[in-house]
Amino acid sequence: MNDEQPTSGPVLRLFQVRAKPGCAAELIQKFGVTSAEVVRGYPGNLGYFFGHGVDSDEDYVAFTSIWDNLDAVKERFGDTWKESFLPPGYEDLIEEHSIRHIDIGGGWHVGIPKDA
Repeated sequence: MNDEQPTSGPVLRLFQVRAKPGCAAELIQKFGVTSAEVVRGYPGNLGYFFGHGVDSDEDYVAFTSIWDNLDAVKERFGDTWKESFLPPGYEDLIEEHSIRHIDIGGGWHVGIPKDA
């Protein structure tokens, strides 16, 4: 993706974390409050979701926000949009982290189960 050319959108902002041992549950709780507040209600934000790995990957957690386009991400996070945004207290729970931006403009489908 060329940094000079915003995608037509939507864009996923994927915050991936390897939590310190025993800290994944607390980090997930913070995602539901603190990380949600970082994105909720900002222009261009379409929503968010988060979760943790299963079985032997339980220390892996991710927070994903969905944006209209890359310009909306840049507007919210400014010049540091390519960096992970760590609210206070997160450093104590995280072993390693990364941020990725995924252009999903050409491959977006969410199905709803028939019995829902």
